[in-house]
Amino acid sequence: MPVVPPEKLVQLQQQGQNVRNICILAHVDHGKTSLTDALIATNGIISPKLAGKIRYLDSRPDEQLRGITMESSAISLFFSLLRRESPTAEPQSKEYLINLIDSPGHIDFSSEVSTASRLCDGAVVLVDAVEGVCSQTVTVLRHTYVEKLKPLLVINKMDRLITELKLSPSEAYTHLSKLLEQVNAVMGSFALGERMEDDLRWRERIDEKLQSKGAEAGSNASSDRKGSIASHENGVLTDDTPAQYEEKEDEDIYFEPERNNVIFSSAIDGWAFTPGQFAGIYAKKLGMKREVLEKFLWGDFYLDPKTKRVLSSKHLRGRHLKPTFVQLVLENVWAVYEATTGGSNGKGDPTMLEKITKSLNISIPPYVLRSRDPKALLSAVFAAWLPLSTALLVSVVEHLPSPHTAQASRMPALLKESPGHEHIDARVREAMIASNAAKEAPVVAYVSKMVSIPESELPANKRRGGALTAEEARELGRKKRAEIARAQASASTNGDAGMESVTDALSTTAISDEQDVPIREFPEDPSDPEHLIGFARLFSGTLSVGQEIYVLPPKFSPAQEHPHPPPRKVTITALYLLMGRSLESLTSVPAGNIVGIAGLEGAILKSGTLCSQVQGAPNLSSTTAISTNAPIVRVALEPTNPGDLDKMVRGLRLLEQADPAVVYEQLESGEHVILTAGELHLERCLKDLRERFARCDIQAGEAIVPYRESIVSAEEMREPRDPALGRGIAEISMVGGGLKVKLRVLPLPAKVTEYLVKYQGCVKRVWAERMAKERERRDKSGQLNASSESNGNTADDDAEVSTHGDDDEAGTNSDRDVKHAADDSIEGGQTMSVDDFKNGLLEAFEEEKADKALWKGFVSKITAFGPRQVGPNLLIDKTEDRVCDSFFHNQSNDATTSTSPLHPLLSKLTHAFQLFTSSGPLCAEPTQGIAVLLESITTDQAILCSHSAGAQTGEILRSTRTALKSAFLDWSPRILLAMYACEIQASAEVLGRVYSVITRRRGRIISESLLEPSPNFTILALLPVAESFGFADEIRKRSAGAASPQLVFAGFEALEEDPFWVPRTEEELEDFGSLGDKENVARRYVDSVRERKGLVVQGKRVVGDAEKQSTLKR
Repeated sequence: MPVVPPEKLVQLQQQGQNVRNICILAHVDHGKTSLTDALIATNGIISPKLAGKIRYLDSRPDEQLRGITMESSAISLFFSLLRRESPTAEPQSKEYLINLIDSPGHIDFSSEVSTASRLCDGAVVLVDAVEGVCSQTVTVLRHTYVEKLKPLLVINKMDRLITELKLSPSEAYTHLSKLLEQVNAVMGSFALGERMEDDLRWRERIDEKLQSKGAEAGSNASSDRKGSIASHENGVLTDDTPAQYEEKEDEDIYFEPERNNVIFSSAIDGWAFTPGQFAGIYAKKLGMKREVLEKFLWGDFYLDPKTKRVLSSKHLRGRHLKPTFVQLVLENVWAVYEATTGGSNGKGDPTMLEKITKSLNISIPPYVLRSRDPKALLSAVFAAWLPLSTALLVSVVEHLPSPHTAQASRMPALLKESPGHEHIDARVREAMIASNAAKEAPVVAYVSKMVSIPESELPANKRRGGALTAEEARELGRKKRAEIARAQASASTNGDAGMESVTDALSTTAISDEQDVPIREFPEDPSDPEHLIGFARLFSGTLSVGQEIYVLPPKFSPAQEHPHPPPRKVTITALYLLMGRSLESLTSVPAGNIVGIAGLEGAILKSGTLCSQVQGAPNLSSTTAISTNAPIVRVALEPTNPGDLDKMVRGLRLLEQADPAVVYEQLESGEHVILTAGELHLERCLKDLRERFARCDIQAGEAIVPYRESIVSAEEMREPRDPALGRGIAEISMVGGGLKVKLRVLPLPAKVTEYLVKYQGCVKRVWAERMAKERERRDKSGQLNASSESNGNTADDDAEVSTHGDDDEAGTNSDRDVKHAADDSIEGGQTMSVDDFKNGLLEAFEEEKADKALWKGFVSKITAFGPRQVGPNLLIDKTEDRVCDSFFHNQSNDATTSTSPLHPLLSKLTHAFQLFTSSGPLCAEPTQGIAVLLESITTDQAILCSHSAGAQTGEILRSTRTALKSAFLDWSPRILLAMYACEIQASAEVLGRVYSVITRRRGRIISESLLEPSPNFTILALLPVAESFGFADEIRKRSAGAASPQLVFAGFEALEEDPFWVPRTEEELEDFGSLGDKENVARRYVDSVRERKGLVVQGKRVVGDAEKQSTLKR
């Protein structure tokens, strides 16, 4: 294959209609990178013989070693296609530019899939023909649906049906039909969920308009909906709300081979086909039009060999005919395998092969025929008959949209999701929808992630391939002669000691093609600094080197007249064409292309929006494009050499920018901590830190995972602390008796806790909006409270309440571990209205049958959520006078409520509640499922006025937290473990070993199902995150590599054991003794966390044997 010069690709960037931006998505080990190799080979970048083996886009050494992709990589490919404008016209060559992104399939790197999907217009989704739909397959299909990408389905590894499962063509057809039904069922579930949401919104809009119209006319608003619509001719439905719900067309979301959006392939053997290819082959032989035959080549259609007519199943009349797909397609593919790799000796049948090559009119090179490798012969036949690259790239060109077409359908919905979309400049909106590449058009680009590139790999520091020019050769000669002269001078001064350096200098004087000739002079530096390049998609305008452009902050909204912080203006220093392992310099790039942008270092943390203007600019980075696997694993780092601390900190900041899923924090204790998505992700991050970003030896502590604390009402509990008051009740007298408070702690019903965890995003959004309005009100009045910003009580700080100064800082730090996990796992609550949330919470309370009267009316009395104002714990006002504000109160009453004399005291009590819920009494971890009832509050203003505000604050916070912790321990406490949902595919032979590993690590099997017709089982289990380290390696070792787990964070689950359990009853004393010989697992977890945080561990012996220390000098 001839190598395509970069200049050719740059020319094609200007032709927007001939550009295709695609990403390849799939579950891990389903063949994405091998498929990409076959496409890269068409451009002469690698040899076709090495396609599927070299894994070209896996440029990291650890990717090659492990055999999995860890980072999404982009490459631009050239493809030429002969097309006829009409059946009688001469074929004309059309050239296309394919911008391809290969993404990882491992769950730990799912953030890389998100970054790839936002930049593309189409997706190629791979599914293993044997393994079928796996967990990540569902995830990537959801990405394509949410991002409105047009998908192509590739059923890969078809060779496994022949070589491993030994299926006949008819059995394979049945299996493929079931597989296709599974994929379409997944797509249908997404469409059904969206349809139900749209229908609900339509009904709400109709009801609102009917009620408003009825109020105006004085009529009954509860009349029949259809009758009201028909009777109001003057505009009941004056907007875009239709009188009847309009069903959306959903045909385009399904995969149907007859529409040629399904490709059957084997990337390792280098072949692929669509039914349309075979329709072209058989159309003339059967005397049918190609378009007609395409419709009958898949499905319940049968070919009558005598009449050469296609029959449906009802016209068979008892005859046993094979489906057309089996007879015309699969049997031919199976015959090639039988002729090349079949037979008793596995070397095929030469006679049969000769017949096949003659009938297909293809020629096999003689050296391949003489080859003893059946695989080489198989690949040669398919390369000449059904080349993979042709089938895939033709489908991409014909069925996936160009940037102009894709943006016209995608941009309106994408812009509608952005904040302040009503205020987006009409000129910017039109340019983005039309993908306007004119130089005078506004420039809008979305940077999905920052990619770290070593300085030595930048185009300015690398010589172009080919022979040295005369000037380069003379320059290289001068440098080598200077090196030899210096070495000789050093040898003459040092005597014989310098002879080795002279020899080394002489040995490097040879001029070769591999010798790099730097264009610029750099000071000698043993290190190779990293540079951050923006991985971006240009939606409108033309971006040029040297152009100044604005970087919009993450919370930017065009509705803000004076955005805070203000957008930052940067200068584009370089533009790059992404070519996998290398970069090519560009001077400008038009809209519709994927490009690397230099000059954004320090201006963008992970993702961001670039725009040539600030007024009316859209903020694309604030939408839900980037959804990562929750960063749940926290590790504290320190350099081996304390002098390398600055290097490590710089490296951590670079790592945080270069990896979308990494979070770097410096705790109040001084620890430097990173949060990662899993064990494999953590291993990759540490390797990058040591070898690329920090370039120093770094020690990592033990991985830390978060826990939660809760309480339950058990059958056997210790006596209440104060039997006169009752269980969980505390009365506090503070500030010298000037403030008396009665509090009650209760466990929330399980349904309520689940609801609060699931829809926590709605609470967060409401709190953020509330704080934003408060900030605007203070800005207008000129009384902006700067201390509230430093405490984290603003929308810019994600509605977090700081707990600085707390003596149990470990608890608050632990809550940061899963802040991102919570944010990403509850994304469904972000779009829920406040009324829907309140109604759902009310229904959850009503489901509690035991104490229904106790929980009645609680929703309207909720004062605060916690911790951080958004957590699954409630502070409820049960006082007679309702002294506290409701969390869902009208914002217009803020000014009046803040003037109440109790308001300062109530804010301190609320803050004490936040501190308590962020650091529980068991091991200073956040609490979950707790209700704190404020039952009464009495004050003596004379006593309160005699104490300073500072003294009041400290005593109220300390006394309230102590009382709440005592009331918490009146109940039966529980520790909640962070859990992974584990999916494993394993054969029956290793099933028992997999079960033993899961059970030994305190996991629980949820389900087990057989993947027909393969002998593999799919196992779903729950596994504590604390027990998951080394789990994947142990599974692979015990199963000899036949099983590999996928771990996804699945929330918290209570360990049904009291950490303070001791034998009390006669039976327990008889079974376990007075000391309780049974291991208390919950106590073990609690003690380990307390020991890590430096808290007191009850029963721990500090000194084992107190012996006198020996003195070595004596």
